[in-house]
Parts: sequence; structure tokens; C-alpha cells
Amino acid sequence: MRKVLVFGTFDILHPGHIYFLKQAKLFGNNLIVVVARDLTVKKVKGEFPTNNENVRLRHLSELKFINKATLGNRDDKYDVIEEINPEAICLGYDQTSFTDKLEDELKKRKLNVKVVRLDSFEKDKYKSSKLKHNITQD
Repeated sequence: MRKVLVFGTFDILHPGHIYFLKQAKLFGNNLIVVVARDLTVKKVKGEFPTNNENVRLRHLSELKFINKATLGNRDDKYDVIEEINPEAICLGYDQTSFTDKLEDELKKRKLNVKVVRLDSFEKDKYKSSKLKHNITQD
């Protein structure tokens, strides 16, 4: 089975996430999703997610086309890549956290992984930060 790895916060699951995940699944037949830990989200985004890591993990686990959803590593964020050893890693169009050193980490760990940047789906409408802002305004 060809493993494809994606990682992210997936706080308020929306059609943009579904599009991203389904596009990633096209690169293999075993889609593995790594859900960011709450403390990692706080560190990267400056605030905790609306939904805690267990809720976000459960929501993703309920999607039938995802083969496995798991929580990220608390320490070395790249260890999970080594553990899973995917053939491909798909990144979101705006994903920047932990991606700047990704190629170097893959080389350092002697992993031959194709890294693919996917396009967006109605990014002006479906972006978690915009949806979260709309929720707090209601």
C-alpha cells in the first residue's frame, strides 16, 4: 500500500479540509492524518484551537476515506514521519509550520518521500481562521 501523510490542526472541519484530504488520497491508497497537539497549535498560532486534540482526532477518524488518524508527537515533530515512513507527504496551500525544514529533515533521516503542495478550495470562503472569526462574531 502506498502511504500518504498529511498533518495539520483541522480545528473546524470544513469543505476546504475535505477537499485537501481527498486530493491527498489521490497520491496513494493509505491516507494517514496527523493531528496537531493542542500545545503545538498554541505555540504556532498563538492560541488554543476551538476543539481540543481528541475532538479533532475523533472528527477525522469518522471520515471513511481516511485510513488512520493519529495525534502528533509532543517532542520532535518530524519523528512521526520516520515512524510512518510514507511515500508522499501532501501539504496544504498555506501550510508553513514545520515545512521550512521538511526537505532537510527528510534527507537527514534518509527518507525518500515525495513532498507535494496541494492547491486550495475556495480559500476566500473556507479557511479555518475566517470560519473561527465568524463563529465568535455570532
